Amino acid sequence: MPEKAAGTSALSEEEFQELVASSDTGARKFSGSLGMLFPVTAIAWSVFQLILASPFSNYILAGSLINNSRQVHLAFAIFLAFMAYPALKSSPRNHVPIQDWFIGLFGSFMALYGFFFYEKIVIAGGVADEADKWFAFFGIIVLLEGARRALGPPMVVVATVFLAYVFFGSADWVPEVIQWKGASLKKAMSHMWITSEGVFGIALGVSTKFVFLFVLFGALLDKAGAGNYFIKMAFGALGHLRGGPAKAAVVGSAATGLISGSSIANVVTTGTFTIPLMKRVGFTSEQAGSVEVASSVNGQIMPPVMGAAAFLMVEYVGISYVEVITHAFLPAVISYIALFYIVHLEALKRNLPTLGNRVVSIGRTIGGMAAFFGGFALLCYVLQYPVGWITGMLPASGLFLSAAIFLAYVGLLWLAAQAPDLEPDDPNAQVVELPVVTDIYKTGLYYLLPIVVLVYLLMIEQKSPGLSAFWASALLLTILVTQRPLKAFFRGEGDAYAAFRSGVQDLGGGLMDGARNMIGIGLATATAGIIVGTITLTGVGQVMAELVEFLSGGNLLLMLAMVALLSLVLGMGLPTTANYIVVSSLMAGVVVELGAQSGLVVPLIAVHLFVFYFGIMADVTPPVGVASFAAAAVSGGDPIRTGFTAFFYSLRTVALPFLFILNTDLLLIDVTWVQGIIIFAAATVGILVFTAGTMGYFMTRNRIHESVLLILIAFAFFRPDFFMDRLQPPFRSLAPTELAAALEEVDPGSTIRMVVSGPDFDTGKAKDITIDVELGDEPGGAARLEGMGLVVAEENGVLLLDEPLFGTPLANKLAELDFYADDAVHVSVAKLPQYQLPAELVYFPAMLLLGLVMMLQKSRRKREETAA
Repeated sequence: MPEKAAGTSALSEEEFQELVASSDTGARKFSGSLGMLFPVTAIAWSVFQLILASPFSNYILAGSLINNSRQVHLAFAIFLAFMAYPALKSSPRNHVPIQDWFIGLFGSFMALYGFFFYEKIVIAGGVADEADKWFAFFGIIVLLEGARRALGPPMVVVATVFLAYVFFGSADWVPEVIQWKGASLKKAMSHMWITSEGVFGIALGVSTKFVFLFVLFGALLDKAGAGNYFIKMAFGALGHLRGGPAKAAVVGSAATGLISGSSIANVVTTGTFTIPLMKRVGFTSEQAGSVEVASSVNGQIMPPVMGAAAFLMVEYVGISYVEVITHAFLPAVISYIALFYIVHLEALKRNLPTLGNRVVSIGRTIGGMAAFFGGFALLCYVLQYPVGWITGMLPASGLFLSAAIFLAYVGLLWLAAQAPDLEPDDPNAQVVELPVVTDIYKTGLYYLLPIVVLVYLLMIEQKSPGLSAFWASALLLTILVTQRPLKAFFRGEGDAYAAFRSGVQDLGGGLMDGARNMIGIGLATATAGIIVGTITLTGVGQVMAELVEFLSGGNLLLMLAMVALLSLVLGMGLPTTANYIVVSSLMAGVVVELGAQSGLVVPLIAVHLFVFYFGIMADVTPPVGVASFAAAAVSGGDPIRTGFTAFFYSLRTVALPFLFILNTDLLLIDVTWVQGIIIFAAATVGILVFTAGTMGYFMTRNRIHESVLLILIAFAFFRPDFFMDRLQPPFRSLAPTELAAALEEVDPGSTIRMVVSGPDFDTGKAKDITIDVELGDEPGGAARLEGMGLVVAEENGVLLLDEPLFGTPLANKLAELDFYADDAVHVSVAKLPQYQLPAELVYFPAMLLLGLVMMLQKSRRKREETAA
């Protein structure tokens, strides 16, 4: 698309909406009586999901509906997919052809097959008969066609390849290393459609229970006007700084990314305003698009939604939702800090002008933003005390708290009514008047109430994600219906009935938007179930582990690079959620297993975040990077150059996963509050220095040796243990046969490290597993070994192991070894902890080196300014 003049938009507003619709929510426009069926069905889906998540579901819904909620969820998604997405580019956009009606209804019936014939399937033990087999087969065909329409061909191609492997895995033309015995159509269809191992597996269950509610919450919040409020606040705070529109794009996209599961929607929603203004102050079309892409895609790594992956991690990793978002928080925050700094350095390098004539202090601005977010967190934390007092004292505390929240809402709405409603600005106007924060902040404070309710229930009360999102959404439903009539009442203007009717229309629109946004996610999780079902049916996951181990030669960094590349390649064809499901199913166990063999104990959550980060990078990376194409369509720039520039801006997102695999402190795993604060400060400095090194600009333009030194300094901040371990190793080795005697001198609670060697249970091949074990307080070394579940015996100078006792700490960790094979399992390496200076001491020489670079650059900058 040719680029238009600076300061003008490359697409019209109608084209913007068409771009979002065709990419994310379906390209058809509905009219007439038949057209009413789509919004009615979409609203019904949202209402069903709200009731399902509510504490009253058992009183409203039949038990059979609750038990088969995944089937109902998929039936809605399939029907709406065929209504919203045309089959071909030449297909009609203003009405639904008869064949789409037929296939949509047929697909919904196939999805509900398990609901209609529940008793028959239960009696058969989940095994398909001849009729089931064919219903399941055609159900999968319709699902794949719906996925093709909503998600594009790549998702279907990948799923089809996996499905073909089920049937043809034993063929001679299949490489021997991945061959398996194959399966009949009946067995495959039982596994994929009738049981909960395939399409109706964990992924679709998470979509049903959690993801829908959070996507709906985001849609309702945006319909209420919060999206425009957040963007205006960001521009009011940052728009007048150098490179201000780009900085505002970063903050605005972070705010919308908190509640959005779509990078494309983020790009187009905020990009329609930010990209023209970035071009206006001197950014090229590609740079403006790249900043928006990097900001919007990174929104998917921000808790609480994380592009729906957070809820899947709960199921796959087996930890609580609060733990998942706690571990994901620090990398996401420092990633956005780095992006903000990238924009700042880009503005300095290009000496970009500012918008308007208002003088704004960046220090005061950042301080104000930090104070706001800190105050928000403090409010959520402090609320537990009055809420606890009320629930302990009053019998009808729920009604009392609901009334208190409603009164707070009415008070904040009265405050908002004292100022005019915020209208979207035109970024292409001759004169851009950026808002003043002190004038507009009160107009949308009531939007924060649902977010406070959500965060409080999730983090303080630690309610389930579904129930927390339900109560927050219930408050939003109230806001949508009442905000217009209440504002009209407070202002003493307008027709109250007309305002109420507009509020009801907003409510219906929000419910419909939430369902429409979920079509792709629902189909993605269902289609990914085919891939996961193939992995569980064929055991190809173990084959992948062996293949990656063979190709990497056992080298941990090379293995991580291969997993990252695989995640990136798969992500180019799959939506983020589906990509995460597939790659984590295939590769998470591989990284943990091969890491243990390489002497690195990697927590499972770190591995899942690793593959997730590289999955989202696919939205950036050419040649497929859909978010880059969307941004280029808005900016008028070249999509491939936009993608490469966005990838360069996202280098910190590429580096961070490797760093938190090697230093899990960055995920706040087993750290105290004080340690967490120190880690946050060090990681922030590290990511800023890394950014300066890769951008080639710090105080002034870097010389090559300065960039190299800055990257080395950043590494020291991220991995101080790397240097300290070489100066003073944390463990000392000893002969395994001396382990029992040595344990008597080790303090309880200390961690010992062992390498256990023996034959693999599945393959019989020799393998090593590195384990870290925390010692108990049993008296004597032998008793401590027994407390860990180890039954040892010395034979010819070798410490032999019997199978760990069931339920002991090591029973699961050593389950992959065959304790009954001819070759005995034994301890090949034993290491005890020894005193080590705090790794944080490495920060001091790193700071000295950083100071040296700053001094060199300051003096050079002065000389350059004098010469100029």
